[in-house]
Amino acid sequence: MTDLLYTLYPWVKSFHIMAVISWMAGLFYLPRLYVYHVERAQAVDGAPKIFLEMEDKLLRVIMRPAMYATWILGLIMVFTPGIVDWQWAWPWAKGAAVIAMTWFHHWLLARRKDFAEGRNRLTGRQYRMMNEVPTVLMVVIVLAVILKF
Repeated sequence: MTDLLYTLYPWVKSFHIMAVISWMAGLFYLPRLYVYHVERAQAVDGAPKIFLEMEDKLLRVIMRPAMYATWILGLIMVFTPGIVDWQWAWPWAKGAAVIAMTWFHHWLLARRKDFAEGRNRLTGRQYRMMNEVPTVLMVVIVLAVILKF
C-alpha cells in the first residue's frame, strides 16, 4: 500500500491543488454574489430568483464537489508515509485553517438558506467583510505549507 501511495502522490497532489483552486474560487465569489443580492437584487424584477439560482449552482456544482475532493485528496497525502512530520507546527496550522475554511463554507451555505427563506439579516458591508475570511485562511495555509514553520 505504501508503494502505491508513493506512486500516486504526484497525481494526488496535482488534483488536490486543482480542487483547492476551484473551492477557493467559490469561497471568494459567493460572498460577492451575496453583496449584490442584498444591494441590487430588489431593483430588478426577477433578480432575487436569479441570484438564488446562481448561488445554489455555485454551491452544489462547484464548491461542494471541490471541497470534498480537497479533503479526500488532502487526507490521502496526510496518510502517505513520510509526507507530513507532525512534530512541526505547519501541518497543525494548515489543518486548523482548512477546518476554519470548511466552517466558512458551511456558514455561506446557511446564509444561502437565509436568502431562500427571506430571512437574510446581513448587509452588503457585512458580506464584504466576510469576503476577507478565505483570503486570510489562504495566506495561513500557503505560508504554512511553503515555509514549513
